[in-house]
Parts: sequence; C-alpha cells; structure tokens
Amino acid sequence: MPTNFTSPETTAAGTVLPVIGEFIAVKPGFCGGKPHVIGHRIKVQHIAVWHDRRGMTADEIVVTYPGLSLPAVFAALAYYHSHRTEIDADIEADERLVADMKAKAGPSKLQEKLAARYAKDDSLPPG
Repeated sequence: MPTNFTSPETTAAGTVLPVIGEFIAVKPGFCGGKPHVIGHRIKVQHIAVWHDRRGMTADEIVVTYPGLSLPAVFAALAYYHSHRTEIDADIEADERLVADMKAKAGPSKLQEKLAARYAKDDSLPPG
C-alpha cells in the first residue's frame, strides 16, 4: 500500500519545526566551526563517537555529562545521521592528527620508565 509522505519543503512553513536548530549550532570560530551542542563545547562528533564507537546510550551520555539534556543528545545524533559522511571525515581527520602527534612525540618518559621496570622484573625469556 503506497504511503504519501510530505517533505518539509512541500509542507506549509507554519508547520515545520526546526527542532535540531534548538540544540545544535555551527558558528565560525566556535568549536572549530564544527556542529556543536548550543551552550557547550561538545561537538556533534563527540556524541557520535561516544554513542557509536564506545557504545554509550543517550542516557549514559547525559549521566556522564550532566550539563547536556537528553533532547540535545538525540538532536546531536539526528544531526550526525543526517550529515554522517562529513562528520565521519572530521572524526577520521582528528584520529590521523592524534596518531601523527603521537608518532612525532615518541614514547613518554613514564612509558620508558615503566618499560624498563617491567623488563627487569620479567623472569620469562622473550618468545
């Protein structure tokens, strides 16, 4: 049975409610010009990573970041799914930047000390 859907473009202007716009903004010079939750420096991509890659539910995100509201988290997820390609590209670019910075920095002094300490205590031969 065919269903007749009406897109927002064809609906009367008085009936369209831009709910995502109540919670998500893109401002030049704020959060790198990336979409973020209004009133916070939390980007949509952060919420997407917490939800999709770390497996956090929307409720868990709100409990972890109590300044966020549940509608704001859902708006961020809706925005993410509407702009998935560009936000995934931003996430990958950030991951490459972090990997490059780690590679240039080399191991930290703490990592070197821990490696030396555990190498001394290791009574098993390698392999």
